[in-house]
Amino acid sequence: MNFKSKIMKMNKREFLRGAGALSVLTLLPGCTWDGLGGKRLRTAHIGVGSMGGEDLNAISSHQMVDVVALCDVDANNLAAALKLHPNAKTFIDYRDLFKEMKDQIDAVIVSTPDHTHAPASMMAMSHDKPVYCQKPLTHHVSEARAMRTMATEKNLVTQMGIQVHSFYDYKLATLLIQSGIIGKVSTVRAWCPKNWGYDGVAPEGSDPVPAHLDWNLWLGTSKEREFKENVYHPANWRKLMDYGCGTLGDMGVHIFDTPYNALKLDVPKTITTSCRQPTGFGYPENNVVTYEFPATEYTAETLKWVWYDGPGAPEMHSDLELPNGDPLPDQGAMFIGEKGNLLLPHFMELPRHIVDGVYQELDTDLINSFELGTPIRNYEAEGKMHYHQFVDACLGKTTTSAPFSYSAKLTETILLGVIAGRFPNETLHWDTAQAKFSEEKANEFLKGDYRTF
Repeated sequence: MNFKSKIMKMNKREFLRGAGALSVLTLLPGCTWDGLGGKRLRTAHIGVGSMGGEDLNAISSHQMVDVVALCDVDANNLAAALKLHPNAKTFIDYRDLFKEMKDQIDAVIVSTPDHTHAPASMMAMSHDKPVYCQKPLTHHVSEARAMRTMATEKNLVTQMGIQVHSFYDYKLATLLIQSGIIGKVSTVRAWCPKNWGYDGVAPEGSDPVPAHLDWNLWLGTSKEREFKENVYHPANWRKLMDYGCGTLGDMGVHIFDTPYNALKLDVPKTITTSCRQPTGFGYPENNVVTYEFPATEYTAETLKWVWYDGPGAPEMHSDLELPNGDPLPDQGAMFIGEKGNLLLPHFMELPRHIVDGVYQELDTDLINSFELGTPIRNYEAEGKMHYHQFVDACLGKTTTSAPFSYSAKLTETILLGVIAGRFPNETLHWDTAQAKFSEEKANEFLKGDYRTF
């Protein structure tokens, strides 16, 4: 059986083989081009529309990158990308890309809908390729653990696409929290008014598949479903349980990243979501997700972390009252500490230190000691930093700040909250050592059934 045939028969058992328990090792960039000197990095891009187009532009802006392969199930996306990179080979099926070009590429960028992240990334890593994968890292908890394990075992350079992780304001907030300016943190409240929810029923019937779209490949390992225009592709899949991870999976990864990193959190002990009853098709709108985490050196004995999403979020709470009656930023996080609070807007705004209802000036000497330089305050310029860090790590010049060793655990935390939305107002108890809930009914959502396609 040839390579493609083997992949065609890939199922969840084969995919998760060897995943095991979560490793505690820190990923180091072992598989780099240390011996290549001035050689360039040849990149393959899986998914080049929408965010994939942004990823392609940012990666290719690095002066040491050559884009050699483009892959997308939508011919229109491929055509647009090919105009920018006319020397690249094009594919609609990432399995064909690896079959033909695995020895001609040095790194892979995965920018597909969430349900395809793990299958494409795992295949790339199976060929010993460093991977930059968009957030959330995976669609299922089991996939996140499998990806972390493989990256660690192969000692690959990896990076999850949370660009703000490398932004000045987020790095500053992390260091301020860890400096102790607000003491040990007891609560984090985070919010986003974006709405990747859908309260309607699943559509009936089918529409003709557009000539430029390979619908079977778009579905990939997910279950077979009839195509309906403007329901799935190109933009609405985040709302739907089989393909996306809702607002929490989209924006929560960004906004949770700094608290998660700053407080050195692991995965939560309990998760409770307040939302409507599940329909089995679309994610609910207006979610309130409450996590409880075990203590770290930067937290109280227990950390409570509350997420609000949907129009009008967040629900008003005394923790969120600002000095002078100021309005909250549209998106952001509030750290509640024993000596004060820290507000971190999302994004490109400095954190605000609050004590006893009064804004405090940030200590300039303390900030200078962090050696962060000055904020760029230009998204296009600052946004490339995270991508270029990955390229430089592949070239052996640095390390990545959001490798799968870190981002898989952050993703797991997010996905546990997504699962809790299927059981409104019930508290789920997570056993990280056993990788399962105490509530058996929730465990069926930790992994998915892989379709042969």
